[in-house]
Amino acid sequence: MSGNLLSIGKSGLFAAQTALSTTGHNITNANVEGYSRQGVVQATSTAMETGVGFTGTGTKVAEIKRYSDDFLNNQVRTATASGSSLNAYYAQISQIDNLLADTESGLSPAIQNFFSAVQDVTGNGASIPSRQALLSSSETLAASFQQIDARLEEIGDGVNSQIETNVNLINTYAKQIAEINSKIGSYGSIEQRQPNDLLDQRDQLVMELNKHVKATVTAGTNNALNVSIGNGQPLVVGQQAFQLATIKTPTDLTRVTVGYVTGDKVTALPENAVSGGELGGLLEFRNGTLDRVQNSIGRLAIGMAFTVNAQHKLGIDGGGQQGKDFFVQAPAYVAAAVDNASTSTAKVGAVVSDPTQLTDSDYKVESDGSSFYVTRLSDNKRTKVDPYDANGTTRTIDGVDFTISGTAASGDNYLVRPTAYGASGFQLALTDVGQIAAGTPIATSAPIANKGTGLISAGSVSASYFAAPPALPVSLSYDSSAGGQLTGFPAGATVTMTLNGTTTTHTGGSAPFKAGASYSFSGVNITMSGVPSNGDSFSINANVAGTADTRNIQALGALQTKNIFNGGSATYQSAFAQTVSAVGNKTREVQVNASAGEALLKQVQGAASDVSGVNLDEEATNLLKYQQAYQAAGKVMQIANTIFDTLLSIGR
Repeated sequence: MSGNLLSIGKSGLFAAQTALSTTGHNITNANVEGYSRQGVVQATSTAMETGVGFTGTGTKVAEIKRYSDDFLNNQVRTATASGSSLNAYYAQISQIDNLLADTESGLSPAIQNFFSAVQDVTGNGASIPSRQALLSSSETLAASFQQIDARLEEIGDGVNSQIETNVNLINTYAKQIAEINSKIGSYGSIEQRQPNDLLDQRDQLVMELNKHVKATVTAGTNNALNVSIGNGQPLVVGQQAFQLATIKTPTDLTRVTVGYVTGDKVTALPENAVSGGELGGLLEFRNGTLDRVQNSIGRLAIGMAFTVNAQHKLGIDGGGQQGKDFFVQAPAYVAAAVDNASTSTAKVGAVVSDPTQLTDSDYKVESDGSSFYVTRLSDNKRTKVDPYDANGTTRTIDGVDFTISGTAASGDNYLVRPTAYGASGFQLALTDVGQIAAGTPIATSAPIANKGTGLISAGSVSASYFAAPPALPVSLSYDSSAGGQLTGFPAGATVTMTLNGTTTTHTGGSAPFKAGASYSFSGVNITMSGVPSNGDSFSINANVAGTADTRNIQALGALQTKNIFNGGSATYQSAFAQTVSAVGNKTREVQVNASAGEALLKQVQGAASDVSGVNLDEEATNLLKYQQAYQAAGKVMQIANTIFDTLLSIGR
């Protein structure tokens, strides 16, 4: 009997000792990140049958239980991945927001100063200092475009570097998770004998992994965890870890993207497939904001160069020569994928032809082996180039002339970025004040001898004027017969008359006179008004006073308020303001979502901590409880020893 009692006391002693050790383990690891509270689960030992019933034989430790909830842990992982993504996005976009919002030395004041200098030349046509100030403000404008683009490129380089860092960390975590899977598997699959501390370490590694990329976790064999990312690409399967790599994109070697390693081959992953975590946030920022802002600023630069150049070339400089390009317009970026077939003879070109139709998107030109397709990457709108002539086909899409020739293999593709480098390539083309084409090549006049009130406008020219200039002077006369005609137009010219939006054409050297009507012929544009008398004449002459004439520079200044972008609905300033507003709104959106994400993360972490966290007050209570249990079990053993000694003394 005393032997049984001794065994019972010993089992209680061992159980209490295990509970004390477990409680002490909880207390000392209370501040360890990822540690889950453990507890001793006791069970009654098998009872012994006696003639009068079953006698207990003590207790046993059935399990060292780890308190952890997989559902709550998964919520924490998901919230962690989302929060890290938003924080990474916000850290990057806030830089662009601060860059564009500069109201003192940013792009907006530079545009305003440029047009102020244009207006100054308009009012002081012959002033050399005014023209010199115009060149200086133009150089400042070009520098502003280039500085913004340089800063955006710098941010892009930083994103490349952070992508490489995140990929290295992801690979490290994958290896460590696979190693712990191996260690856990070596202990077998008995549920009650789990290496709790290793399970905590593995869960914490998975949690850290989710700070860098959203990882999906599934249970594997032999207590292993399988981890996958993206569209199901395995990262850890049992004891095997797969690897990611950073590679240059096939169509832009300055750009780093994520690849998946299979054997000795690296396959680029679609960037929109890698979501969550810092890596997902960086990729989303680059595609969703950085590229679009760079394209938007480039679109503004290209549109400004295009329209200013077009107007400037309609004037004459101080030497009477046709104006040249005022600004350098950057060409579109076109690159063939480095893995295109070596047998391909295809060539792709792109030229901006209509800035009013430009978008902020990049484009992909691809071949299926027989046809070519142009895909707008912002919304994946696909346009087939049909019909196609291998000798050369031009297709205009969104204000860009895509020129494609030759043949290509199926899968060959080309990246076209029409506006990406518009800001970096924006420069002042003029080198001397004498090259400023402020004047208009024609001048109009009406003799004071005219008897009526008819007037002729100062006149302007279109691009066709310089292609085939008409013989000047041209003298127009008003003939009141037959309803009133303007005669004297060049005999071979077609005269286009526009009145109240209605256009008619006339030949034979004459056209009806209508007050308020505009007349165009051979690139010359005039407007008539008033009521002329029969025989009144009007002259159109070559301008010989170009140094003081500012009609063309005045027309150039009018571009400031002209709706050019977005299908003719936005000026230079408003187009830039839309970009600033879009970035500001997105920044605020990401900031608010990041704050909400932090609150959600704290909430789910709290719920998980309620299950797995260590409460020091509770553990202190447990210490006292198990100490008393230990002492009581010792007392049982002491009584058993006393009984045994009594039995021995009887037998003496």
